[in-house]
Amino acid sequence: MNLAVVSALLGALIVVPHSSGLEWQACQGAEMECASVEVPVDWAEPDGRTISVRVARLPATGRRTGTVFSIPGGPGGSGIDDLTYYGKSFAGLREQFDVVSLEPRNATSFGILPQECFATGPWLTRPGSRQEYAALGATVRRSAEECRRRDPGFFDHLDSASVARDIDAIRAALGEERLSFVATSYGGVPAVAYARLFPGRVRAMYLDGAVNQLRDPMTEASVRYRTYEAQFGRFVKWCEAAGVCEPGVEDRWRKVVAAADREPVPVKGRAVAYSGFDLQVAAMPNLVGPGPAPEYPRWRQLAQAIRQAEGGDAAGFAAYVEAGVGSLKPPSFVGMNATQCADGLRFGGYREYRAVWALGERVSPNLAGMGLWHRLGCVGWPTPATNPRAPLPEGLPPFLGAGSWTDHDDTADIVRRVPGSATVRYDGHGHGLYLTGNACVIAHANAYLTDLRLPPAGTVCHP
Repeated sequence: MNLAVVSALLGALIVVPHSSGLEWQACQGAEMECASVEVPVDWAEPDGRTISVRVARLPATGRRTGTVFSIPGGPGGSGIDDLTYYGKSFAGLREQFDVVSLEPRNATSFGILPQECFATGPWLTRPGSRQEYAALGATVRRSAEECRRRDPGFFDHLDSASVARDIDAIRAALGEERLSFVATSYGGVPAVAYARLFPGRVRAMYLDGAVNQLRDPMTEASVRYRTYEAQFGRFVKWCEAAGVCEPGVEDRWRKVVAAADREPVPVKGRAVAYSGFDLQVAAMPNLVGPGPAPEYPRWRQLAQAIRQAEGGDAAGFAAYVEAGVGSLKPPSFVGMNATQCADGLRFGGYREYRAVWALGERVSPNLAGMGLWHRLGCVGWPTPATNPRAPLPEGLPPFLGAGSWTDHDDTADIVRRVPGSATVRYDGHGHGLYLTGNACVIAHANAYLTDLRLPPAGTVCHP
């Protein structure tokens, strides 16, 4: 058994010579180095089957004092890709730290499950009865089982706690006693799992637009619905002020959604139609990521799609969805759900689902369906939640969080659970602010990661 596995299993703070467990080789360009670490598929069976996890490093450019570990989002993203495409964001940190990341076991590119498991999935519906809820569960289960049978042992261990244990195996192979973290988007879930499992090995934890697994479904839905509705309001205000939408677009949007729930809007020339639920789900990505100001191209695209749908054709929505994901309607990707459902991001049953739906109708009448969509992808899931939400332990160092209009509240809720923590709110659009080069956020994050200096309460970065 290799040293990394022994360390992660026994919880021993093993200190070995720097990088003694890894054989680095140049990769992905002039600066990056890559290696691999063998870890168990099932951490409860350390002597069983293993997999090889790829690791990448951008070495320190100055006097090295430690390692910052970057955890990618998704689920399905690769940290090696993050270091490749967003490496410039880490230039300041690299004056003192190696920056290390991994291609996690749940990455789209990992290679054990076929690519179609990460690129396809069922089109979800919004069940109106217990019978329809059960029927959706049967559809989701069939889709999941098609991928699970390719490699059940691997499929059943794509949860974020397994990723966290893989990261600790890498820590041991690096010879580090503690790590500092940059966790982006869904990377916040394995980051929180790491903090829960190995609190003494966390030197610093920076969460950027993190997905929040720690709330109960009703509280999580309440926060998300308020966020969605506020963003829709920004879209309406901009659209009417810019002359892209005629006055009253919000009322017209609700009418077209309600009409589509009674009779779905066809996509002319294609054998598919959009319900009101489908329209809300398809609108959300363009609402969150409007593109560069002041043109906001994705908001313009959304406005045009709404006008087309009012005229009886959902082709505007289908066109940009297909361009983005290769499907005429948004699919619930099986590979992503293999992690999210294992992490407990699912409904407790039909009653809870209906309660969240009713909450959405009250809090977010424009996007009530969107708050249901992700968890509906776990209805009927064939395996249990192996990494359910659980409280963070005492003794963690203060965290730093950052987020934009659409994700600050989620991140702030996580870091508030750790005494002494702080957040930076970005007063604008965006997601993954550190990786995408937001200079103000990077400055605050680097001050924290290098010297453990937190910004004062109420710190805001402006566009």
